[in-house]
Parts: sequence; C-alpha cells; structure tokens
Amino acid sequence: MKPLFVLLISVAWTFTGAQHYYQGLMDYLENRLLAIEDRMQLWHDLSQRYHTEMKDFKKLTAEAMGGLRNDHSMLFKDLEGAGVRVDRVEREMDYVEAQTSPRACALKAEKVVEQEAWGLQEGRVEEEDEEEWEELLSRVSDCVEIISGIRSVKILKRVGSPKGMWTRDPRSSKVYVFNGTSGDTIYQFDSVRDFSRSLGITSSRNIRLPSDWSGPGSAVYNGFLYYIQQDSDMDVQVVRYDLLTGSVTDTAMFPVESHASVYNLNPETVADLAADDEGLWLLYAPSDSEPNISLAKMDAATLDIEQIWDTRCPRENAEAAFVVCGTVYVVYNTRLASRSRVQCVFDVNDMVISEEAPLLYFPRRYGAHTSLKYNPEEKQLYGWDDGYQIIYRLTMKRKLLA
Repeated sequence: MKPLFVLLISVAWTFTGAQHYYQGLMDYLENRLLAIEDRMQLWHDLSQRYHTEMKDFKKLTAEAMGGLRNDHSMLFKDLEGAGVRVDRVEREMDYVEAQTSPRACALKAEKVVEQEAWGLQEGRVEEEDEEEWEELLSRVSDCVEIISGIRSVKILKRVGSPKGMWTRDPRSSKVYVFNGTSGDTIYQFDSVRDFSRSLGITSSRNIRLPSDWSGPGSAVYNGFLYYIQQDSDMDVQVVRYDLLTGSVTDTAMFPVESHASVYNLNPETVADLAADDEGLWLLYAPSDSEPNISLAKMDAATLDIEQIWDTRCPRENAEAAFVVCGTVYVVYNTRLASRSRVQCVFDVNDMVISEEAPLLYFPRRYGAHTSLKYNPEEKQLYGWDDGYQIIYRLTMKRKLLA
C-alpha cells in the first residue's frame, strides 16, 4: 500500500510542477504578445501621423505650385505686354526720325522716289544727277564717321531661301535680290517700295548672268554688279558686270583658296565684296588655316588691288561684315543663332581702335545674318536674316583722332 501511495504523491507532484511550468510559459507568451501589440499600435499611430503630415505637405505643395503657375502666367502676360509696348515705341521712334531727321547726301532722284514720282527710265541717268553724284563723291572723300548705334528700321518682308542677299545701288533706286547662295540669275526691282509690295519675286526683272555667282558676297556699285565666280578648276575671281549694257567688262583673279570661306558661320561666302563712301572693298581669307579676315581695297574700274590689310578680326564665329568710311565692322554670332553683335572693328586709317569702339548689338530678330550690305547714301544696312529682308538704320558720329 505504501509504495502505491508514494507513487501517487510523486505523480501528483510532477503534474503540479508541469502545470506551473506551462502556466509560466503561457504568461510569458501573453506578455510578449501584449508588447508586440503595443509596438504595432505605436507603429500604427506613427503611420497615421506621417500620413496626415504627408497629406498636409502635399496640399501645401499643390497650393504653392498653383501660386507659381499663376505668377508665371501673370509674368508672361506682363512680358507680352512689354514686348508690344516696346515694338510700338520702336515704330513711333522710327516714324518720328523718318519725319524729322534729314538724310545726309540724299540724291534728288531718291527724293523723287519718296514722293512717288520716280520718272527715271531704266539705264538712264540725267546729267544733273551725274553732277550731284560727283559732288557726293567729293564730299565723302574725307569720310570721318563711325557707327554709334544700330536699330531696326523695318522688317520689309520674307521671300526666297533662308540664305541670300539683297542690296540697293546707291546711285539709283533699283534693288537687287540674290536668292540662295549661288545661281546665274538675279532679280531687279525699281525701288524698295516696289519690292515690298511685290508678291515674291515674280514681278521683278530677271537678269541672267553669263556665269554663276557664288555666295552672298556680291555688291552693286555705281551701276555695276561685282560678284564672285568659281570656275570648273575652282579658281576664284571677281567679275565686273555692267547692269546697263548687260555685259562683263572685266574679271580678276584674287589670292584666296577655293575652299576657304571668309566667315566661319557662313561657309558659302568664299569672299565678300563691300561698297562704301570710299569705293570698293574685298573681305576674304587667304587660306583656310588663316585665323583672321583680310581686307583689300580694289579699284572699282580695273579691279586692281591697291592695298591689303590684316584686320586682326577672327573668322571664328563671324557671320558677316560691312565697311563704312573705310572701317570694317565684323558681325559675330553663335553656332545656335543668337543676337548678332559687332565685336571687332578695323579702321584702315588707324583713327578707330577696336578695343575702344563701342560693342554694337543688332535688335533681336530671327536667326543669323547671311549678308549685310551698306548703302552710303542712305546710311542703312540691307540685311538677310533667315529669309527675312531687313533694313537697319545706322546712327553715326565723328571719329576721334588717335
């Protein structure tokens, strides 16, 4: 009996110990679960708070973006309004200046054109006009003017190719259009007004040349057309063409490699002929390795080169140039067309130093100039900008003696 009793007590004790063990384990697990639940509740609360803060931040951001959009819209409208006002002021200033500013050295023939009473027959020049022209040449022989400002007078129209050239003979009212960068035909109009009113170039007089002109570097001066010609051997020469008789009167080779271009941004311009108050000039690069633009003074009758200068104006980023009173103004731009500017000036008489000359900017237009041709009688530039024909008026001042 006693051994059985002892066994029962032992079993009961073992069972009670196991019960206490499992109870302790259950209590431990319950406490851990409660701790996990507390953590999860904390994470939930934090998540809710972060979500609320994100919603508030998103709302503030949306409001700020909306305000910025409204400010941008108002600023854009203000800029548009300012642009309109600037254009209006520019037109009014052009009008006032046209009404009040006398045109220096104006020929009687051009005055008649402005009064819409041009009666000169093509190819005929009155004796009186011949005398006035000689008087004009004598008056400008001691030219001492330099450009002090450039501004747009008028965007005349858009006709033809993105690249080209147009100019006006200072001796007459006739306008000549060179469409593209080469060809054997030019287009003649009786006046700037006729050109502006024409539909394209259909109403012009077509002049067929005996050879192709190369590049937009031609010049019309004193009744003659001067243009660059490249023959089959790639020799480069200047051709003098009489616009009255329709015949070539002279040709001359000049020292330039056929593949060299005078302006880095307009490789089609092998050389550039320019006419000003002092005669005929040639802008060119002797070779493609030459970094600077060279200038030659030419005899307009014989095409002889009288003198040559190194302008020290780089060809890199140059787009065009023109000559006024024996001073070369080289116009520069960027590969991605921006605002054109005169950044290098060279005076053959050493009366103007490039470093002291003002930095002249052209009014912002469409792209980059293919050509700029100066008219000494009007003191205006005839520009070709991405197919637009533009007239720029120049303001002048006297050169300062060094």
